[in-house]
Amino acid sequence: MTMSLMSYIHTPIISSMNLHRVNTITAMKLEIQSRKLIKPSVSTPLTLRHYKISLIDEFAPTMNLPLVLFFPPSLDNNPTLVVQLEESLKKTLTNLYPLAGRYMEDIHTVDCNDQGVEFIQARADITIQELLIKKTNLHLVNELIPSKLLASDLNNAMLATQVTTFQCGGLALGVSSAHRIGDVSTMITFLNQWATLTHKDTKLGFGGIDFTSSSMFPAQGLLPLDVGFRKLESNGDYVTKKLSFDENAISNMKTKVTMNGKGNTHQLFKVRLVSPLICKAFIGVDYATYGDLRTSVLVQPVALRQKREKIASLNPKSPLGNHWGLIVTESGTTKEFENLTDLLVGSVTKTIKDYSKVGHDSSERKQMVLNSFSDAANIPDTTNVTWLASWCKFPFYNVNFGFGKPLWVGCGFVPFKRGMMLLDDAKGNGVEAYVTMGVKDVPYFEQDDDIKAFAT
Repeated sequence: MTMSLMSYIHTPIISSMNLHRVNTITAMKLEIQSRKLIKPSVSTPLTLRHYKISLIDEFAPTMNLPLVLFFPPSLDNNPTLVVQLEESLKKTLTNLYPLAGRYMEDIHTVDCNDQGVEFIQARADITIQELLIKKTNLHLVNELIPSKLLASDLNNAMLATQVTTFQCGGLALGVSSAHRIGDVSTMITFLNQWATLTHKDTKLGFGGIDFTSSSMFPAQGLLPLDVGFRKLESNGDYVTKKLSFDENAISNMKTKVTMNGKGNTHQLFKVRLVSPLICKAFIGVDYATYGDLRTSVLVQPVALRQKREKIASLNPKSPLGNHWGLIVTESGTTKEFENLTDLLVGSVTKTIKDYSKVGHDSSERKQMVLNSFSDAANIPDTTNVTWLASWCKFPFYNVNFGFGKPLWVGCGFVPFKRGMMLLDDAKGNGVEAYVTMGVKDVPYFEQDDDIKAFAT
């Protein structure tokens, strides 16, 4: 029996009299033109009706994963584009059928009942170029993502989508998927299949996806991880700021670390530079808040199947579900950027090496995952906790629906108390960081010398 589990929010379907509601957010008006439930084109067989979540799915934080992709105006100005997206979504859900189901909390199972995925069609009164100029205004970006980030009631939908057209003919495609059923790998699998079926007359059957994560990590009725996450009702007390670190800034950060004799340049990837720099700024915030240098911890997911394991796997199918453990790095009272970089790089390198020593489906790896979640759950309340989630290197900029690759990919608000979501920038060599903190923390954060030196 489940001990406790909050639900994911899903914007309720509204009646036709409310379809033309207009939202005004700063410099953009968003008109909701329609919203409907899209169901799989082929009914899910009774033999596939129940999809059991895994132990890692249970631990996944109570949130939706938010993403929005911005596409340029289509050269052929296809008037049936939205209809094409609806039809290809139906085919996609035939293969990824759990996404169209509803979660049954009491038995840790998704009822693959083909109830459907919400599909919202909206129109914005600005051009996509105008929005991209203002992309640091996350209120605008967040309006293009279909579901709220955190949960407050029990609806248990797995996925919502939103297609927003702009005055210039450009398009934003927003996706919000329940972390309960998958991680960023599941998100990219869904987007790639949807894109392929939109611009190619391809048939996908019930295959190509690995649904076996619960057999490796059976659910045990455990609580979702909430260390360092905020509740929906506390939204007004927190703010997410978007920071950019371009290729030149990354290079200068690497030089600063290596000049002080820290770090192996071959291991100083951009995420391993940006994350300790932001961590250092949060340590400064914490010191300004408490007047004391408290113990600090960085918590970050690590993929359970690294690239070489995927290549060697006898089961090369794309996995559905959450496939990650955690790295909990205690930095003590260390506060220098160079020392934090050295510490975090060493922690990540060691963890990946440890996982590579045990079999992917082994009991040893399962115990390592359980231990990592236990470490996170037992972090003392007096600790300064910073979360890191990196979506860098996931090929969002290669998603092609047939009307060009994305101009930009954003993620809107992030539900940490203190933390960062990292994405590649449009050029691929820089990092865009969505950094969340308390409203009162912002002045202290912005005073950090390295933030002022490297971030824009």
